[in-house]
Amino acid sequence: MALATQPPRLRVGIGAAPAAHRPPSPSIRARGGGRRRTRSVSVAAAAAEGRAAVKGAAAEVVREFYEGVNRRDLAAVAPLIAEGCVYEDLVFPRPMVGRDRVVGFFGEFMGSVSPDLRFVIDDISGEDPSAVGVTWHLEWKGRPFPFSRGCSFYRCEPDPQRPQQIQIVYGRDCVEPATKPGETVAGCHQGSHLDSGALP
Repeated sequence: MALATQPPRLRVGIGAAPAAHRPPSPSIRARGGGRRRTRSVSVAAAAAEGRAAVKGAAAEVVREFYEGVNRRDLAAVAPLIAEGCVYEDLVFPRPMVGRDRVVGFFGEFMGSVSPDLRFVIDDISGEDPSAVGVTWHLEWKGRPFPFSRGCSFYRCEPDPQRPQQIQIVYGRDCVEPATKPGETVAGCHQGSHLDSGALP
């Protein structure tokens, strides 16, 4: 295994995943200086071969998520959402927590808008196997819908019951505001705590 040839002083693993969502860490034995040492390795990023074993990159899971929403197919969306998923839509004061709540939210959305209103992905990151950034907009009958641009961030991890399938464990949506206060907001900050550098 590639990790066994690394010097013992190196630490292996990723620190990006929040502690609450980190899977348990197995141990890998490594030789160094004639002694054996045990190192903890994150399951989600143990080695390149482990990443390759996960079916589909996080970006592909996020694409499938948007495609399912566009088809109004909750049965396809639900397995892509982790049981303990936390989903923040910054239009709302509190995050949605749990698969049922997140799927229910998108079910309400699908039922309240025209089937001709669809998400269109403008750009999506694909290099990180567990984190995805997306810019998107809505289109109605193939034409851009006003004030519908947004950006989202997703973190994905393997499903504990099916490690070969990754799911969305965290999402955050930031949607274009319908009003554009622009310089008014900047002017409000002059003379405020933000301008003075002091926290309120």
